[in-house]
Amino acid sequence: MEIHSTAIVDESAVLGEGCTVGAYAIIEGGVHVGPDCTIASHAVLREGTHLGRGVRVDSFTVLGGEPQSVGFDSSIKSGVRVGDGVTFRESCTVHRSMFTGKETVIGNNCFFMAQAHVAHDCVLGESVIAANLVLLGGHVSVGDRVFLGGGAGVHQFCRIGSYAILAGHGLMTRDLPPTLMAAGRNRVHGLNLVGLRRAGIERDVIKDLKACYQAVYEGDKNYKARRRPQLLQRN
Repeated sequence: MEIHSTAIVDESAVLGEGCTVGAYAIIEGGVHVGPDCTIASHAVLREGTHLGRGVRVDSFTVLGGEPQSVGFDSSIKSGVRVGDGVTFRESCTVHRSMFTGKETVIGNNCFFMAQAHVAHDCVLGESVIAANLVLLGGHVSVGDRVFLGGGAGVHQFCRIGSYAILAGHGLMTRDLPPTLMAAGRNRVHGLNLVGLRRAGIERDVIKDLKACYQAVYEGDKNYKARRRPQLLQRN
């Protein structure tokens, strides 16, 4: 274990074997850092943060900060739980839950590029990639192997299904079903075929998904006419 002499590590923090803590990093009390993690210079881990194995936290990232919610009671004890193999590049922020004993959760092998933000009470699956400046509002749910393009935003309480992709600067204020591509504001543009193939999804399954997509988004005109306004629209 290597801890720089200028780092501030609370005596109650737990650091696993093989961890590295850089200059001027801050690790508060009640933090648990798993084995083989790298905490870069000037990174901050707030109380209640739990990191799995092999997590990389780059400079100026803050994990476990208070929710940005008016009237939040800072005495509430909550946390952030991060899985194994997760990478946070420069200046990312992940906020802890609003509720006592609850956690904001990030699954294994996720990758967050510079200045990505995950708000309180979000739950992310495995292998999620969030490009630079992605913004996730509170209580957002993101499935496995989702890709969020640079500058994309997801409104609070929305759900993004597994294998979906949201293009750069895209905005979702409604749920995005699994396997779909979206861009602009709540606009669907087909299946995420590249992502499905990379994930090893079988051709027969992809064929069935295509048929489902066509039935829902390109099928009977009467179906579109009777859809409620809040459902996704397609160009």
